[in-house]
Amino acid sequence: MKWLVFILSILATPLVAVQPDEVLDDAALEIRARSLSADLRCPVCRNESIDESHADIARDLRLLLRERLVVGDTDEQAMQFLVDRYGEYILFNPRVAGVNILLWFAAPIMLLFSGGIAFVTIKVRSRAAEPVGLNAEEKKRLEELTGDKDSRATLIN
Repeated sequence: MKWLVFILSILATPLVAVQPDEVLDDAALEIRARSLSADLRCPVCRNESIDESHADIARDLRLLLRERLVVGDTDEQAMQFLVDRYGEYILFNPRVAGVNILLWFAAPIMLLFSGGIAFVTIKVRSRAAEPVGLNAEEKKRLEELTGDKDSRATLIN
């Protein structure tokens, strides 16, 4: 039973694709590299960070990030270097600037716009004209067609 719990706990932990030869000797730099790489998307795997991805390009990105940190880049400089080289797509959280403003605010604007359309539609439908009863000629014609004076005429009024 203990082995089953142990195996299940190992399977429940997130898998990390960082290879032993990629790990930096300086523990502080390695912690910085891991924290930064968690915010970088693998261009091939899309919804995996470069730490989780086993793709070759993810490995290249991990090595490049560590290389920039060893050279002495700050976190911002290292991230900017990768963004300049691979585009903002590799960021899990794109920056709120430039064209990305449209991406950040498109959903709330569309929600407000569709809510306004729904509100106007409901108001217009609630003001729809009430059906008008039959006039005298229509009642007479109905009685002639049905042959029933009392029941139909009272239902329509």
